[in-house]
Amino acid sequence: MATRKPLKTALKSGGLKRKLEDIDPIDEIEEPRIPRKEGMKTYRLCPYLDTINRQVLDFDFEKLCSVSLSRINVYACLVCGKYFQGRGNNTHAYTHSVGESHHVFLNLHTLRFYCLPDNYEIIDSSLDDIKYVLNPTFTSEQISSMDSSDKLSRAIDGTMYLPGIVGLNNIKANDYCNVILQALSHVTPLRNYFLREINYARVKRPPGDSSFLLVQRFGELMRKLWNPRNFKAHVSPHEMLQAVVLWSRKKFQFTEQGDPIDFLSWFLNALHIALNGTKKRDSSIVYRSFLGSMRIYTRKIPPIELEEEQKEALLLMDEYQEKVTESPFLYLTCDLPPPPLFKDEFRENIIPQVNLYTLLQKFNAQTEKEYKTYKENFMKRFEITDLPPYLILYIKCHSQLREALGGSALEHPPYSPDLIPCNFDLILPLKKLLCEKQFANREDILTAFRREVVQIDELHTPKGIQHLHHRCQRYVEALGDYFEGC
Repeated sequence: MATRKPLKTALKSGGLKRKLEDIDPIDEIEEPRIPRKEGMKTYRLCPYLDTINRQVLDFDFEKLCSVSLSRINVYACLVCGKYFQGRGNNTHAYTHSVGESHHVFLNLHTLRFYCLPDNYEIIDSSLDDIKYVLNPTFTSEQISSMDSSDKLSRAIDGTMYLPGIVGLNNIKANDYCNVILQALSHVTPLRNYFLREINYARVKRPPGDSSFLLVQRFGELMRKLWNPRNFKAHVSPHEMLQAVVLWSRKKFQFTEQGDPIDFLSWFLNALHIALNGTKKRDSSIVYRSFLGSMRIYTRKIPPIELEEEQKEALLLMDEYQEKVTESPFLYLTCDLPPPPLFKDEFRENIIPQVNLYTLLQKFNAQTEKEYKTYKENFMKRFEITDLPPYLILYIKCHSQLREALGGSALEHPPYSPDLIPCNFDLILPLKKLLCEKQFANREDILTAFRREVVQIDELHTPKGIQHLHHRCQRYVEALGDYFEGC
């Protein structure tokens, strides 16, 4: 096996040329040369490469040691997928390799492979797929052909997926963040910008300001979503969400539900500022993609309790004259029309179908809408003067949908256990039929449930409904207090 000689030795021997097999193209082109420690040998082959388990490798999580929780000099064990610190004697990675007989490790920072405890570097082209999963890269030709390509990729477990159309793991309650990240990953200029790290690698931030980490994490997530050589057909946004929690000062967390539009507004502005964006449109990729402009016409409304003469006198004052202001926007908020008063016999109009043209009439400079504050009312009209290349529309539908369905938010009354129509609950009858029985699998449970549920008396349900009125009447007589018996 050929070993690399030090440069001084090669010059003294008079050999300025080196053999082709002694040149490491990865070392010479992609990464700067790193001085090697004396006594450390470099081998191109390793007898432990067959112990690598690609199915357990997951580089989506934070790169810190699983023992010391340190981010410095972290290595990934390619046999079990765990992260450990160090490579020398008495380090966590060294101890793990000796104790568990796991020998192949990857430096998560330099992307170099090592065999421990022998402590030599592994150079083998069969490991390039692991390196690419950790740090996927894209050429200009690959990026330009993404929108026209329908080629499916295959994950390591055989699952077929389309790059860019992959799922984001819901860690606990981060689905409101996932929908925004997924939507932004399909905005072509934004995607193309973050797929190449060189586009934002030269952005300089003031000393002590580490908000640029948000840009780096978003770029890494974007490249993983569009990676055609992923080991899995899904991606975990763990590192991205940790950066969001940190730089939003825990306003947005992945353990609690949040409003997607609030996250979108914060994220676009935070991304713009981290890219050294200013008020100019071409100052960042965020403004170049989403920034638009509108003209707002505002007039103050006199109080309704005043007489007509007083209202007319107020309307002549400058305070009540219409004012025009220019305002930029990153997204537009649209309102659904009120639900229909009468519904057809098939209840098909309970949720009206509204076309986009109707929603955008709010911004035709003619439609007025009243806005109320705690002491004053205003009428406003909106006119779009400059549309962005990509228009984000936010439709407020939750409260309006609830009204359309005929529901309303009511304060829950005190709970009384006797309000429950017990003979209407299927749990007790099914428990009597299925208790003390053993099932081998889930299918047997479902089969037994279907067999027994049809044997329940048909009068079982009507009896519960009939008693419910009497139970509610008892609750009213008790003035909301607890009671026993009926």
